[in-house]
Parts: sequence; C-alpha cells; structure tokens
Amino acid sequence: MSEPVIKLTNVERVYRQGEERLDVLRGVNLSIEPGELVALVGPSGAGKSTLLHVAGLLEDPDKGEVTVAGQECSKLSDDARTALRRTGIGFVYQFHHLLPEFSALENVMIPRMVDGLGKRSAREAAIGLIEAVGLSGRSSHRPARLSGGEQQRVAIARALANSPTILLADEPTGNLDGQTADGVFELLQGLVKQGGLGALVATHNLELAGRMDRILRLENGLVEAAG
Repeated sequence: MSEPVIKLTNVERVYRQGEERLDVLRGVNLSIEPGELVALVGPSGAGKSTLLHVAGLLEDPDKGEVTVAGQECSKLSDDARTALRRTGIGFVYQFHHLLPEFSALENVMIPRMVDGLGKRSAREAAIGLIEAVGLSGRSSHRPARLSGGEQQRVAIARALANSPTILLADEPTGNLDGQTADGVFELLQGLVKQGGLGALVATHNLELAGRMDRILRLENGLVEAAG
C-alpha cells in the first residue's frame, strides 16, 4: 500500500482569548492517499479552514502530529517547514489572490522562480500548466481580463507549479456560478487523478462533495467519515 500524502494524528488546536478557551480541533485523525480527492464538510465555524491551515503547516497544532509525504513536521525548523510547504503543498482558496499586475502565465511562473528555477525553465513549466488548465489562449491576460472561472483555473495551475504531493483547497468553487463551478471541479478532479497527488477540499457544496472519493465531516472538533 502506498504511503499517505498527508496524515494527521490526534491533532488538537485551541484558541484562547483571556479566560475563554475554544477547542477547535479536538483530536483529528485523517489520512489521504495519492490520487485521492477527499471532501471536507461541516457547519460554518466548525474549523474547516483551521484544519487546512494546520495540515498546510500554516499553523502549528497544540498537540498531535502532521506528516506530509512521510515527513513528520513537529520537530522541523521554521526554514524546513517553509521549504516543505513551498514544494510539497499546493493551496487553492475561494478568492484566487492572483497578482493583478502580472499576466496569467507570470502568476504561474512566480512560485518556480521563488524556488530558484531560472526564468526560461519557469516559463516552460508554466506554459505546460496553463495548457493543462485550458487557458493557452489567455496566458498573456492579466487577472482583470479573465472571468472568475478562468482566474480560479490560473490559481489551480499556480498551486501545482512546484509539483506538490498534496493540494489543500478551501471553498475553491464557492465564489463561482454552478456551471463554472462544475468546470473547475472537473478540472481539479482530472489533475488530481492524472498527477497522483492527494487533495483535501473544504466545501459547502454537498453535490460536489458527493462526486469526490470520500467525504469527511468536521463537527465538534472531530472528523468522521460521512455518508
């Protein structure tokens, strides 16, 4: 059996404000295999974004372990965590956060160049990703000239730029109309299956969640299989 691309073991996350204590994650366990597309559902405020932040090494858990591509992360230095996050994890958000002064192609090139790849090689890699998301004819356009669905496609290409093993998506279709959301989801599904990476997708769209390989429900700080 292949090694999970990500695994959370007994993860807890607590927020404190004065005397108040909010237990957002209360012993979360989950793992995702290569090529697996997993939905994360739950009520608003349940902690889905917090779980993605912890899984993506953007926040430290208060207890428990996060293992990415076989690397247990709790004892890593800040530099090592940053390097793993940059190369091993891709992020897609509801709002694409593209850089408005750069073209679609340049937005996809930037992560590779930050990681030390030369401009020519970064451009070649980005052209391939732009083609993969179906935007070859729009690569020179800045975000303001792209539709919402096209912008999200660029964001997905950017998330895949450094060939991550895990993709974490927070409401990636939440700002799109139904038809556009379907197209973006089908693109995401195809890229996950073809690339052999794992994906954890937080969503309120239960119809889309039902088309994924598994559904996990986060409620009262715990994750359980749904359906």
